Amino acid sequence: MSKRVLVVDDDASIREAFAYHLGRAGYQVLGVEGAEQALAMLADGDPGVVITDIRMPGMDGLELLRRLRALAPEIDVLVITAHEDMQSASAAMREGAYDYLVKPVDLGRIEALVERCFRDRVLRRRSRHLSEEAAEPYGLDQLVGRDPRMIEIYKLIGTLAHNPAPVLIRGETGTGKELIARAIHFGSRSAEEPFIAVNCTALTETLLESELFGHVRGAFTGAIADHKGRFELAGAGTIFLDEIGDTSLAFQAKMLRVLEERQFYPVGGERPRRTEARVMAATNQPLEQLVRDHRFRDDLYFRLKVVEITVPPLRDRREDLPLLAERLLARISRDLHKDVRVISDAAMRALRAYPWPGNVRELENTLTRAVVLARGPAVTPELISLGPSPGASAGSGEVEPPADETLDAVERAQVARVLRRVEGHKRKAAEILGVSRPRLDRLIEKHGLDVTRRDVSRNDS
Repeated sequence: MSKRVLVVDDDASIREAFAYHLGRAGYQVLGVEGAEQALAMLADGDPGVVITDIRMPGMDGLELLRRLRALAPEIDVLVITAHEDMQSASAAMREGAYDYLVKPVDLGRIEALVERCFRDRVLRRRSRHLSEEAAEPYGLDQLVGRDPRMIEIYKLIGTLAHNPAPVLIRGETGTGKELIARAIHFGSRSAEEPFIAVNCTALTETLLESELFGHVRGAFTGAIADHKGRFELAGAGTIFLDEIGDTSLAFQAKMLRVLEERQFYPVGGERPRRTEARVMAATNQPLEQLVRDHRFRDDLYFRLKVVEITVPPLRDRREDLPLLAERLLARISRDLHKDVRVISDAAMRALRAYPWPGNVRELENTLTRAVVLARGPAVTPELISLGPSPGASAGSGEVEPPADETLDAVERAQVARVLRRVEGHKRKAAEILGVSRPRLDRLIEKHGLDVTRRDVSRNDS
């Protein structure tokens, strides 16, 4: 087996560093500055591993990866870049890259990956490229950042492109769980089939079953004709069940049948119907605890979590916030036909200091308001409407929680402050916080908050 490693990078210092480190580990390392030279070297025999940068003069690393997959699919390719984004990571993995890493790269990790490549030459991930053009209409520009947990998610999105296994996506409200589900769907071979998202908390149990499985005429009052459900309409596409943790045990039993037997019964129907739709589900609840409390079926839990993705909250990846805010600002400005291009340093400091209980959704809402109100090309502190966190200094223009304040305390204070501002109006509070009503109710219960309103009917609260 060839122990040759080919390094493709227009930076000579990087080529030399890899050559020195991997050479000491016993590999024969060759270096070239461009993809064209790398392809020319295939005539002299295939290297076992290719390490390539993405952005280079002439042919880029992704095109080189595609050429290598076509000409020499047995070569394992490690893709390295200094420019992190979901599209590049996802595309690299779908095109068959062995792994994707962001500079600066730990040379010890590179050595371990090269060793693993030589041990596992049969591993291939061949999949279709998800272009930025396909991603943009679905808001996938919100999936950005160099946090290691996000990079792993981007790689999973690519790996799942041709794997129809069920996916369970976990994370707080507003973290982008549906965006990840859409990225998986629209990067798969079923991209031309429907993607249908259903919020399980927005419908009663009977309506949810009718919405998903359909019903026959006369099944209940008002059922004057047969109705096709979402599973039937989805064809070979994707059904995304948001807030699956809030469903009843009876509904869960019916979903288990769908996953195990690929069958469902319309409400009031006597004959089963088949489905080829892929199921993805999302929750912000601790399903393991629900299983222990007998509020969620353990067999459905294990069926759903064939592949599990956990999305970190925005407060835990603050270094990603500037890039994410800039991407969102560009899209919001374009959609609103405004020329707001930058976020001032003071405004960015306020954004970075805020705990973001509503995560990316709250950030998007905050920037949308700022763009609407902006009269110039910049988002300035006075345009940023944030509930002050404990410890914010008056007139500073910055939101700064005390260093010894726990996240739970910050969360409790923010929820209580918003509820007071809207006089206990839960719908308005949920909109400001960027969370769902069920999530807000759980936060109120979690922190023991007293909600009192005199001027709003119970149905609105």
